Amino acid sequence: MSFNTTSPTSNMGSDDSSKTSGQFHSVKGNVVEGVGNMTGNTSWQQSGKQEHAAGEAETKSAQTKGYAEGTKDRIGGKKDAVVGAVSGDRSQQTQGNIRQEKGQTQQDNNRNL
Repeated sequence: MSFNTTSPTSNMGSDDSSKTSGQFHSVKGNVVEGVGNMTGNTSWQQSGKQEHAAGEAETKSAQTKGYAEGTKDRIGGKKDAVVGAVSGDRSQQTQGNIRQEKGQTQQDNNRNL
């Protein structure tokens, strides 16, 4: 059983498409394994387990990358906000605060539960 799921949605970031793809493969693997269990087909059971594990790994990798990018944005934003505040550049300070908040949101969205 094979499906082509490699075409990401054009407006999704690569991390989002990797998470979506990983989640799809994880669920598909569970379904294939379940069919294998119901029919006694060991090759489907094994194939399903492997696809599930690969999907989980892809999702975890995308989460880790997204969290790291959020950390980078938070730190860079904080630096820009402080430099803007010290130098009196309100625009730089505001942009830094926005970037810092964006990074925090990205970290929150990719936090391991």
